[in-house]
Amino acid sequence: MRLGMLFLLMLFTLVTVVSAQNAPQGTGELTLTPIGTYPQGDIADLFDEGNAEIVAYHAPSFRLFVVNANTATIDILDITDPTMPILVTAVSFDEYGDGINSVAVYDDLVAVAVEGDDVNVRGSVVFISINGDFLHMVEVGFLPDMVVFSPDGQYVLTANEGEPNDDYSIDPEGSVSIIYIGDNAQLATVAEATFTDFNVGGARANELPAGVRIYGPNATVAQDLEPEYIAISADSTTAYVTLQENNAVAVIDIQTATVTAILALGYKDFSLAGNGLDAGKDDGMINIANWNIRGLYLPDAIAYYRTDMGSYLVTANEGDSRDYDGYSEEAEINDLNLDPEIFPNAEELLADSAIGGLEVTNALGDEDGDGDYEAVYIGGARSFSIWDATTGELVFDSGDQFEQIIAALYPADFNTNNDENEFDSRSDNAGPEPEAVTLGVIGDKTYAFIGLERIGGVMVYDITNPMSPVFVTYANNRDFAGDPEAGTAKDLGPEGVLFIPADQSPNGENLLVVANEISGTTTVYRITRNM
Repeated sequence: MRLGMLFLLMLFTLVTVVSAQNAPQGTGELTLTPIGTYPQGDIADLFDEGNAEIVAYHAPSFRLFVVNANTATIDILDITDPTMPILVTAVSFDEYGDGINSVAVYDDLVAVAVEGDDVNVRGSVVFISINGDFLHMVEVGFLPDMVVFSPDGQYVLTANEGEPNDDYSIDPEGSVSIIYIGDNAQLATVAEATFTDFNVGGARANELPAGVRIYGPNATVAQDLEPEYIAISADSTTAYVTLQENNAVAVIDIQTATVTAILALGYKDFSLAGNGLDAGKDDGMINIANWNIRGLYLPDAIAYYRTDMGSYLVTANEGDSRDYDGYSEEAEINDLNLDPEIFPNAEELLADSAIGGLEVTNALGDEDGDGDYEAVYIGGARSFSIWDATTGELVFDSGDQFEQIIAALYPADFNTNNDENEFDSRSDNAGPEPEAVTLGVIGDKTYAFIGLERIGGVMVYDITNPMSPVFVTYANNRDFAGDPEAGTAKDLGPEGVLFIPADQSPNGENLLVVANEISGTTTVYRITRNM
């Protein structure tokens, strides 16, 4: 590296940390061991087809219900022997819409989220038995992306994302459908929590926090908000819904189907100690450093839990952005005109060999409207976070720990993608990309299991104390010597994770189930407690 380049790198960064010297040491109190895998079809045809996405569990029958988006089926797997999952049947949903996105189970009832035949056609929730028999169907909002039962089983909720069509000429409103089923799903009634009151001129327009991103072309607030994932309080009264592209969480009163608050999540400052990231893929090395960059959390999955200290939300901060033919916010940092006073002498830094290819959003950062960017924002925080469920205040963020851990354990495969083995290939775009999260209680501790969409695997943290979570272990059932496209690389692209407590599992042990979208495999892990 030339001396001039090195000097400019130092100007742009505060502290450069090469390699993984700051990786936290796992406590090792849990061990995750893959014991059984089911390929959702012919292994040669599974690659990148979305054959295994979301998974739910019926404890009395020891059955998994796996969303197979490629075939528009729910694949029912018997894991009576968790080392040998067996297909019971595949239930088709072709006749109900244009695809299935999510599944949930409560007692002997299975709910499936089905999207409409077009973006301007409402979706539905189809209820089936544990054997796959049709029971009932109700209409919900546009593009139901996630379905969940309330803990008491009285309600089913869907996060209706309402994404636009590709040329952005149609942009349905996002919403949350609340289905009251009581003791009989066939008598279900549907209410819808909407965001129209937050539109300009609406009754609650002044309640929309300034930090909520409303930026789709010609979109109202209700059109722009895109519900993604739902967590529900233990008492079944309140839903917390990630509005991913909007960098916010909606709080909803379930009984009245009312949005009670929208919480803006703010941004992560990557210039702070412990908040580093590897921002370049063409430098040929692991370079986890502090940069004058801000990260939008843009969470996908969300989970809820309570402690003696209060109620908390756990988010996987994936960082999904908008990219359509009619509108895209995606850009590279070297496409931006950076304010020369804030980013002095950055020309060489923005070369492809530095971080010139870093993917950023062009929808934020030009704070004075003069065409120069005073701040640079990227999608995602490369972390998981814990938030106060009442105030929305950030309680904990894992900082740069995920990348530090991966660098220490898999240095030759650091930040590789889920469809090919290429060192550092995702460093310019969301890194490991945390997407899925589920919680589990083992003994007297609460653990978070966070699925990493790109390099794969699951990070495990003890979050019993939400103020100071502790890294436990990282498990990755990927074979980096294998060929992803040929189906020899094992698990790729975790999309859904599910914790099964020992008292509900078929072998009396705590289990974790991971549905892997790219490899089309559903894998069961044994969780061993080492203390």
